[in-house]
Parts: sequence; structure tokens; C-alpha cells
Amino acid sequence: MDDDLPRIPRVAGEREALAAYLEHFRATIELACRDLTTAQAGARSMPPSTMSLHGLVRHLASVERWWFQQSFEHRDVPTLHAGNDDFEPPPDADLQADLATWQAECRVSREIVAAHDLDDVVRPLDWYEDVDLRWLVLRMITEYAQHCGHADLLREGVDGRTSS
Repeated sequence: MDDDLPRIPRVAGEREALAAYLEHFRATIELACRDLTTAQAGARSMPPSTMSLHGLVRHLASVERWWFQQSFEHRDVPTLHAGNDDFEPPPDADLQADLATWQAECRVSREIVAAHDLDDVVRPLDWYEDVDLRWLVLRMITEYAQHCGHADLLREGVDGRTSS
């Protein structure tokens, strides 16, 4: 599956390198969910954990919106999922709809990053200190890297495949 992952350049400027890593991890999540039914993506394949691939997708959509739209640009947009509704999708949640929502959130995040300098500084909502866009992109890379490991284990539990 890793032939479908975007290549991370070995020599690149800061912005290009940060974007490449983030896109690599976003693509890893997408690959982990490829060709799964809603039931398969909702499987909690690593007991006793209640985490699922579907829940990860919903969580990452919420994280994209929270950090880039709500906290960095202070947009007045609603939170995507209430409470634990992101990690634990309700029974009627649709995987394809949630993947489309996550992809849309990623597109908006890309637009926000492209519109700002890495040195642009904001105070995130409910935070005690300022951050720059560079910190935020690195924070998102860390978030995705952690969850890509989860996604590989969850996918392997569903059908033996991983994204790497």
C-alpha cells in the first residue's frame, strides 16, 4: 500500500518539508481506510481499546477544524462532534460521509496554511500562550504520526493489511 503514499522530499525548504510530512500522514490515514465497509472501519479490532478507524477519521476531522479554523484563524464555525462522538461514532454514522468531511477539513487547513507565514502568531482558544503556524503544523504532524500507528494496528486487526 505504501506505493500510494506521497514521497517526502529528502532535500526541501522548511514549508515544503512540513507540508510533505503532513500530507504523507494524511494519506496514510486515507490508505488505512481504503476499501473498508462502514462496519469494518467501525470494528474495534484491538481489545480492550474502543478505538476504530472510523473513530480516528472523525477525530482527525475535528482536530483539523479545531486547530486551523477555530484556534488559528478564530473562525466562528461549529465543533464537528460533541463529547466522545468523534472517537466513538454513533451507530448511524456513515464512513464515506465522515471521510468526505475529513477530506474537506484537510482542504480548508491546506488553504489556511498557504495563506499565512510560518511565523504568524496567534493565541489559540482557551490557551495561555501564543503559538506560531510552524508550531501548529508540527503539532498536527505529531497528532497524525501517533494516529497512523493506531490506524495500522486497527487495519491489521480487520484484514491483516497495513498502510506501510
